[in-house]
Amino acid sequence: MNTDTRQRALDPQVLHDLVAANRILANEGVVDAYGHVSIRHPRNPDRYLIARSISPALVTAGDIMEYGLDGKPVDAASPTPYLERHIHGAIYEKRPDVQAVVHSHAVPVLPFTLTDVPLQAVIHVASDMGAVIPRWDIRDSFGDTNLLVVDMDQGRDLAETLGSNKVVLMRGHGFTATGRSLIEVVKISVYLPVNAQVQLEASRLGPMRPLSPGEIEIRSQVAPDAPQMRRAWDYWCRRAGISPEVSAGD
Repeated sequence: MNTDTRQRALDPQVLHDLVAANRILANEGVVDAYGHVSIRHPRNPDRYLIARSISPALVTAGDIMEYGLDGKPVDAASPTPYLERHIHGAIYEKRPDVQAVVHSHAVPVLPFTLTDVPLQAVIHVASDMGAVIPRWDIRDSFGDTNLLVVDMDQGRDLAETLGSNKVVLMRGHGFTATGRSLIEVVKISVYLPVNAQVQLEASRLGPMRPLSPGEIEIRSQVAPDAPQMRRAWDYWCRRAGISPEVSAGD
């Protein structure tokens, strides 16, 4: 079965949503020429869907490819994949609860990847990021590298540091976020840089009062497909110039 046949076998809305997520993340400044977002295959948990190696703002449904958790394309004729797709496969392998993953190099987050100051949830809309944001340093296990996650060993090491958390920082690189749904991981990824900027600005004024673990826990009880999640998704879709719903011509 070739890529076109596999895509036709998927719900068109699934492909449309993944395209929309790419467009949203690009429009909101979370990703630029680099970065990527994936979803676990809706019918086969041992596979995931992600675009070919292309800038997120340019992704179309025809660019979406299917991979095994080991990062190997299901279709041997698939075009060039993202080099760091192993981030996604390793996390899906370790975390059956994760349904979507985003990798970003958002600049406001970078200072927190380089220092011992923890990134904390300080604004309510960023509470989905969780109470603990671990930091992963590829050099600890692999020595000097180009800082990219280029194989499953590195991906699994990153997933181990992520643990049961929602987000992991990557030294001098960026962050990787996970979600129970595509909408949730996009929301986390949009507000994480905003939260980082607010935390940095607040730290210049004096001691801060971040969200408490209890406040974060209460807000985490919101379902990943709750109406307030959908409201944000619809808003971001409109800002990115893409309909939230697939059209008959797609």
